[in-house]
Amino acid sequence: MKLLLVRISIFLGVFLLLNSCGIKRSLQDRPDISGIKNIDTTRTKLSETHYKIGKNSLYKNKYGIWELYIEGDALERGVISGSLTRELMHKQETAFMDKIYELVPGPGYRNFLKKTVAWFNRKMYLHVPEEYKQEIYGTSLFGLEKYNDFAPAYVRMLYFHGAHDIGHALQDLMLVGCTSFAAWGDKTEDGQLLLGRNFDFYAGDEFAEEKIAAFVNPDKGHKFMMYTWAGMIGSVSGMNEQGISVTINAGKSKIPRQAKTPISLVTREILQYASSTKEAIEIAKKREVFVSESIMVGSASEHKAILIEVAPGNFGVYEVENSNELVCSNHFQSEAYAEDNRNLKAIAESHTQYRFDKMQELLSKKEKLNSEKAAEILRNKEGLEGANLGMGNEMAINQLLAHHGIIFKPEERKVWVSANPYQLGAFVAYDLDAAFKKFEDGNVSGSVMLAQETIAEDPFVNTEAYKDYEKYRKLSREITEAISKEKEISENKIKRLKYLNPHFWEVYKIAGDYYFQQEEFKKAVINYKQAKRREVTTLPDEEYLDKMIKKSYRRL
Repeated sequence: MKLLLVRISIFLGVFLLLNSCGIKRSLQDRPDISGIKNIDTTRTKLSETHYKIGKNSLYKNKYGIWELYIEGDALERGVISGSLTRELMHKQETAFMDKIYELVPGPGYRNFLKKTVAWFNRKMYLHVPEEYKQEIYGTSLFGLEKYNDFAPAYVRMLYFHGAHDIGHALQDLMLVGCTSFAAWGDKTEDGQLLLGRNFDFYAGDEFAEEKIAAFVNPDKGHKFMMYTWAGMIGSVSGMNEQGISVTINAGKSKIPRQAKTPISLVTREILQYASSTKEAIEIAKKREVFVSESIMVGSASEHKAILIEVAPGNFGVYEVENSNELVCSNHFQSEAYAEDNRNLKAIAESHTQYRFDKMQELLSKKEKLNSEKAAEILRNKEGLEGANLGMGNEMAINQLLAHHGIIFKPEERKVWVSANPYQLGAFVAYDLDAAFKKFEDGNVSGSVMLAQETIAEDPFVNTEAYKDYEKYRKLSREITEAISKEKEISENKIKRLKYLNPHFWEVYKIAGDYYFQQEEFKKAVINYKQAKRREVTTLPDEEYLDKMIKKSYRRL
C-alpha cells in the first residue's frame, strides 16, 4: 500500500511539474477590472435582514428566503452582490471549506490537495466567458482572507463554480439524484406549460441554510431570476423574462481529467441570452463541458420543454413526440446516447430509472396539474405503487435532502421556490414581471413575493415521523463515524437507529457493518438479510450486501 502511494505521489509530482506553466497562468489570470474604483460598495443597513446599495437590495422574507436584486454590468453586479451578501457568502465558504478540511485534516495532505486542485482547474479560465470572470471577480473581493492559503479569493471562487460539477462526477458520493418534469396541454389545469424539479445536491446542512431568490437585471441580455446561494453566479434553477426556464440533472460521468466550462455557467448563459429553445441549444453547443448533464429548458413562447444533453465529446437534444409531458432523472434519453455504455450502466445499476418510472406514475395518477399538485409530486416519499422506501432513500422523488424544490409557470412568468427544510417548507411564489418593476422603480421596502399564491408547507414537517427522521440522520452519522474509527457503540443506539427509520434498508446495512467489525458475525448476517428484505437503492448496494453475507458466514 505504501509503495502504491509513493508511486502515485511521484507520478502526480512529475505531472504537476510538467504542467506548472499552465498552473501558473491560471493562477495569475484576471479579467479586465477597469472602472472598478467607480463602483459604490457602500452598503446601507436598514435592519438585520434588509440592506441596500442604490436600487440594489437584499431582504429576508418571513419564510427565511433572501431576496436579492442586482443590476448593471458584470463587474458592478459582482461587486454589489458581494457587498450585499458578504455575511452569507462567508457562511457558504466556511461550510464548504470546513467540509474539505474535515475530509482532508492534515496540513501535508491539504497542501497536496491544493496543488492537485490547481492542476485540475488549470484550463478552466480559458472556458469561462470574460463577462462571468468579471462578475466572479467582483464577488470575490468579499471572500474570506483566511482561505487565501488554499487559493487567492478570485481563483477560489472560480474553483467553487467547478466544484458543483465535480460533485456530479463523483457519483459514488451520492451527492445528486435530481428528478424533474414538465407538463402542458391537457395534462395541466389551464393548458399552460408547468415545470417542477427537486435539486438534490447535498453539501452539508449548513450549506443549504441560506437560500437566495436572486433577481438579476444585466446591462446585456434578458432579466432573469434564479434560486441560488451567496457567491454563486451560475444557475442550477432559474427563469428569464422571456419565459425560458432552466434546470440541470446530472448524468453518469467519468472522473474528468481537467475542468472546462462549469455547467452552471452554461445554464446561466442560456438564462441571460436565450429567448427560445433553438437559442438555448446554440449556447450549450458552443461550450465545452467536463461532466455529463441534462438541461431541461422550458419555453413559454413555444409551449413546450426539451432536454439538452451535454457530455464531454457528445451532445444530444431530446423532445417528446405526441406527448404532453417530459420526465428527467439522471440518465440520457436522446438518440445520441442510445448506445452510450456509461449511460446504459447508470440505467441498469442506479436508481435513476426507478425515479423516472415513479415520476411517470405520479403524473399519470394526478388529475390536471397546477402548482399545488406539482408541489405534492415533488414532496412524494413513496416508491412505485406506494412501496415504503424508508425515509431518505434515493429511490424516492423526495429524498429528504434536497437543497430546494422549484416550480415554473413560464407563460405567466411565475415561479415557486421552497423554503427550508428541503422541499417541505412553503413554496413561495414570485411574479417576475411584477418583481422587476418594483425593483426598477426603487419602491421595494419589503418582500416582492406573491403572498396570496404561496403553497403551504408540507404537513409532514409537523409530524413525529419527521422528527424521528431528523434524529435518525444525526444518529446514523454518529454510528457511521464510530465504525470508521473502529469505536464501540452501545446496543441501545443500534436499536434506536432501527426504531427511528425501520423501513430504510441502509439502517440494517449500517448495523450489519458495525457487528461485522465487532466480529459478531451472526448478528451481521441477520442485519444484512434484513436490509435485503427492504427496497435496496442500487445494484452495487445489493451486491455489497450479498458479499458481506458470504464473508460473515465464512467467519462464523
